[in-house]
Amino acid sequence: MDNRVEVREFLTTRRAKVTPRAAGLPEVGRRRVPGLRRAEVAALAGVSVEYYAKLERGSLAGVSASVLDAIARALQLDDAERIHLFHLAQTASGTGRLARPRRSSKRWTPRPSLQWVLDTITEGPAIVRNGRMDLLAANHLGRAMHSSLYEREPSRQPNFARYTFLDEDSLRFYPDWDTAADTCVSILRTEAGRDPHDKVMHDLVGELSTCCPEFRQRWGSHNVRLHGAGTKSFHHEAVGNLELAYESVDMISDPGLTLTIYAAEPSSPTAEALKLLGSWAAASALQPAAAED
Repeated sequence: MDNRVEVREFLTTRRAKVTPRAAGLPEVGRRRVPGLRRAEVAALAGVSVEYYAKLERGSLAGVSASVLDAIARALQLDDAERIHLFHLAQTASGTGRLARPRRSSKRWTPRPSLQWVLDTITEGPAIVRNGRMDLLAANHLGRAMHSSLYEREPSRQPNFARYTFLDEDSLRFYPDWDTAADTCVSILRTEAGRDPHDKVMHDLVGELSTCCPEFRQRWGSHNVRLHGAGTKSFHHEAVGNLELAYESVDMISDPGLTLTIYAAEPSSPTAEALKLLGSWAAASALQPAAAED
């Protein structure tokens, strides 16, 4: 991905989101475009208009952390957006590739000890994914909850982004599909900022952009986010609706991978549905053996 283009589009879209009123500035004259003018961002950041215009054209190489912080404050960036801006600056300065070890193109498989740890989580689904939204590993309930992903891509790594935008079944699985789609693209954007030289990511984005206007529109928005904790809604084909809380943590032993654990409110309908999901998964696992008898 072209770093200058990424910087230009990211800063431009962030500037368009901040109104003069939100920035504490008077609204003077008609505005041809939404949001702040370049001169207003420059004044808020304490830099010259010429210098900010140069940054917005994509020239972030060598920019100091203090200036990046000032730009982030002026554009009212949240934590995820601020981190993304710093990643773009690292790439422009030639240091972005040092942030993460390069991964082999060989398909990643979980260590036996990691799978043992996942399997000890028995009350809720647990999964491991990467920033490209590949589903890499899961415990028993995690595999059962995402059975549709595994069934649709038996010959390659299941991928949440491909499933969300290229498979109509995702409309059933995600009752709030728009939110799920926004979250998916924001995670991909964040990952692209961290590792702009990932060819597999380039290929995935190219495939989705070509095949799906919904993805293409969201990708052009340049939204990023940190995916740490919250609640999600799912609809499983066998047990119905699931309202799950989740906590996500970065895996120190595997940089770039994220462990997400889901849990249901105790004694809730979802807690009962998870018990049914476990029984359904166990019964499904026995079907091939029964067919052979």
